[in-house]
Amino acid sequence: MRCSRSALVVAAAAAAASFVAGSARGQDAVGAGGDLVLSGGTVYVGPGEAPIRDGAVLVRDGRIAARGERSAVRVPPGVPSLDCSGLTVTAGFWNSHVHLFERKWADAAALPGPELGRQLAETFTRHGFTSVFDTGSPWANTKRLRDRIESGEVPGPRVRSTGEALIAPGAMPGERVLAALGLMGFPAPEVSDVAQARAAARRLLDEGVDGIKVHLQPPPPPRSPLPREAIAAVADEAHRGGRPVFVHPHTGEDVRAAVQEGVDVVAHTTPRSGPWDAATLAAMRERGVALTPTLTLWRDALRHDRISAREALADAAVGQLRAWLAVGGTVLFGTDAGAVDPDPAPEYAAMAEAGMSFRQVLASLTTAPAGRLGEPGRTGRMDVGEEADLVVLEGDPGDDLRALASVRYTIRRGRVVFDRDSGR
Repeated sequence: MRCSRSALVVAAAAAAASFVAGSARGQDAVGAGGDLVLSGGTVYVGPGEAPIRDGAVLVRDGRIAARGERSAVRVPPGVPSLDCSGLTVTAGFWNSHVHLFERKWADAAALPGPELGRQLAETFTRHGFTSVFDTGSPWANTKRLRDRIESGEVPGPRVRSTGEALIAPGAMPGERVLAALGLMGFPAPEVSDVAQARAAARRLLDEGVDGIKVHLQPPPPPRSPLPREAIAAVADEAHRGGRPVFVHPHTGEDVRAAVQEGVDVVAHTTPRSGPWDAATLAAMRERGVALTPTLTLWRDALRHDRISAREALADAAVGQLRAWLAVGGTVLFGTDAGAVDPDPAPEYAAMAEAGMSFRQVLASLTTAPAGRLGEPGRTGRMDVGEEADLVVLEGDPGDDLRALASVRYTIRRGRVVFDRDSGR
């Protein structure tokens, strides 16, 4: 193993053994934060800065205490050390579009701790995700899952959630369709006017969600889609509570209408509706929205169809992202995990195909979501005082973007929550 098993790794092994044994004491998972020094690696403090070669990152009490060249970082005695020579250290990654609505997350309060931890590793932490934003799931269940992570019982990412998405009456697929897709059946708030939209948004906000999502899936005729005034009402309620609004659009017209009514994040590209026109891009740019492209979704959605159909849809999505980048738009990384395989590698490749540089992709994983979706003052960089959410990668993604998907360690609040060699 390239990284030395010093006091850190001994502690991590003890934590893993305690976790597998079903310990719920808390201090061995996320807990209150640990002490640690990562030394000898290439350190990307942020996407806009030159990397520090032979660098070091010092973590005290779960926060970054210092970072710089290894020779310049003073390490107090007794701090566990991780030798990262030949590896790369970045801030922890965000996946800003996931879903916790698969059956594997059902009855989150009763799932055995070791099994829940394995699922969180398989889906999120093995890919470097220290923060995820769930954009549609049964909120009560997702909250129980989040509480188990934050208590320290099981290691996992920080979970933010919109809870159930708001939909037009009749737009939710039936139970049999959801079951065939491997999803939990759960009611979504159906709204058809301003009063219902306000009431549904307010109820979710009162229950503690971190954002609101409107899903513009058209209902079957003769029912009407969710009206623009309802979208505006939702945005008003959410913004009063300091929460972002996400929209799942189906057409370029959906995108333009939603951003004009105040949404903050466009949760998908819309390749079936063709290229986004200048008016749509201008509305997005003028309102300062962010885009989660979810490019891999479109190849997956047509996986049963002819390759020419898959390629045409994927190319249209890539074209929409390329057009958004050309006007200087903000991009948030997101895979739509839960609807597609959680492996982020195909999404990284598709973003590069759209013209995104390594630094732009890194920003979409770190600084952009931290600034848009995190708490005030969070930067998504390795700044002194920031929580020590970190990723240790094989290789240097500045040389080869594929290294972003080769995660050796995921660290949250200074504690290892994923170790590739142990598998957890």
